[in-house]
Amino acid sequence: MMLYKIRYTPESMHDMDAVWEGVYEASKEYATADRYVNDFMDEIEKKKKFPFSGIPLLYRGLFTGFYSINFKKYKAFYRVNDNYIEVIRIIMEKRDYMKILFGESE
Repeated sequence: MMLYKIRYTPESMHDMDAVWEGVYEASKEYATADRYVNDFMDEIEKKKKFPFSGIPLLYRGLFTGFYSINFKKYKAFYRVNDNYIEVIRIIMEKRDYMKILFGESE
């Protein structure tokens, strides 16, 4: 069985920093923020074996090429490439993630 590598885009790393900051602001504890982000990244790492097991992101019934992973109040969006998973963005679930991912095309 092939293990896919995980790659984070600069935007997704910035997003993960924002997740850490949000958890720290809410908890006022570095350890809590660190644990939250580490647990989130562990969830993403689980896709190494089965990258297509994420939630397919559909738009008007068509597959967009993105999969997502839900983790508490966040969603990690990724694409599967030949031998790696590319984490594109990490977005709070209540935000308009379609608009963030695809912009205003309509």
